[in-house]
Amino acid sequence: MKLSVFNIEGNDTGKKIELKDSIFGVEPSDHAIYLDVKQYMANNRQGTHKSKERGEITGSTRKIKRQKGTGTARAGSIKSPVFRGGGRTFGPAPRDYSFKVNKKVKLLARKSALTYKAKDNNLMVIEDFTFEEPKTKNITDLIDKLSIENKKLLLVLPEPNKNIYLSSRNIRDAAVVTVSELTTYNIVSAVTLLFSESSIEALYKIFNDN
Repeated sequence: MKLSVFNIEGNDTGKKIELKDSIFGVEPSDHAIYLDVKQYMANNRQGTHKSKERGEITGSTRKIKRQKGTGTARAGSIKSPVFRGGGRTFGPAPRDYSFKVNKKVKLLARKSALTYKAKDNNLMVIEDFTFEEPKTKNITDLIDKLSIENKKLLLVLPEPNKNIYLSSRNIRDAAVVTVSELTTYNIVSAVTLLFSESSIEALYKIFNDN
């Protein structure tokens, strides 16, 4: 599969870049994508939720009423879960939500996500560029010239670029990542993937597909 390379003005440069079928044309696995996205979201959970059980509530341990003769149920502690202000039964406790996904499954997931983007024509390649200074207008102008406004954009660079990152920071539907930061989650959550030209070669190196 070949894609046209555009410049920062939104014009076709006449150059073509080859997308290898070993990455952008695999047999996609929806289950691998599901597992990788699920792990990414689980790993971002803090897991610090906590409610107090009856043993952790501050209160008297005095028996609050006599055992018999009251006409109501017996009760031994004001900290019982049946009373307002008492401890919670089976409440949330701190836990680790992370789980393991094999490297080959994660690799297949990313390739599958990239394949779907390629099949849906949601991939674009732009010549390597930079901005002299960080301005939000730099990115908004680029989006307008490439006619990808009103779409969630993920710009993929071969290495960090501070000015490009800062220019996109105030735009809700635009994100900038390096090739090494590319995950299945941010691939599938974006509508359009915009690769800088040299980031394609960097991607091949990460996938060990030279």
